[in-house]
Amino acid sequence: MKAICVFCGANFNGDPMLKQAIDQLAEVMVSRDISLVYGGGKVGVMGLIADAVLSRGGKAIGVIPQFLMDKEVGHTGLTELHIVKNMHQRKKMMNDLCDGIITLPGGLGTLEEFFEVLTWLQLGLHSSPVGLLNVGGFYDLLLKQLDLMVEQRFLKPANRDLIITSADAIELVNLMDSFNARPEEVWFKNRNLT
Repeated sequence: MKAICVFCGANFNGDPMLKQAIDQLAEVMVSRDISLVYGGGKVGVMGLIADAVLSRGGKAIGVIPQFLMDKEVGHTGLTELHIVKNMHQRKKMMNDLCDGIITLPGGLGTLEEFFEVLTWLQLGLHSSPVGLLNVGGFYDLLLKQLDLMVEQRFLKPANRDLIITSADAIELVNLMDSFNARPEEVWFKNRNLT
């Protein structure tokens, strides 16, 4: 992977375990010459991951809509900052600039981004690995909900298996490096269209 898009929140809850995970992720990315692509903010977890990558000599590429720049939450010290018209353009550009996606703890926007790119993977619209960095069990209940969706036959097991999960940033990046699913075949086989 040359660039990983990191979805994360504009808030930070002060959790030292999360801060350590952010630093570990930044370290592994920079050591492997993997650029950061993210939402372009200077606040919250967004600002922490960008600053952690930049302080280690890495590249941080932000994509932010104009209305958030107008609210002065954009990070102006990045390697590149792309200003777009809206949230939809932001997500598309972030996806276009990366070849792997990691979701850190966050709020509604973080979950929305995660589920959209996961759906795109399921539909074969991209083939990038999608990972959850499950710091301190933050996503345990979400993963249980996904398992329930499989149990209730609303989600195919093959599509549930598209989510790569670890509590350790190094392990997660290693798992993503070996990802070789062919989501378009998974989705079409599940629909009995091939």
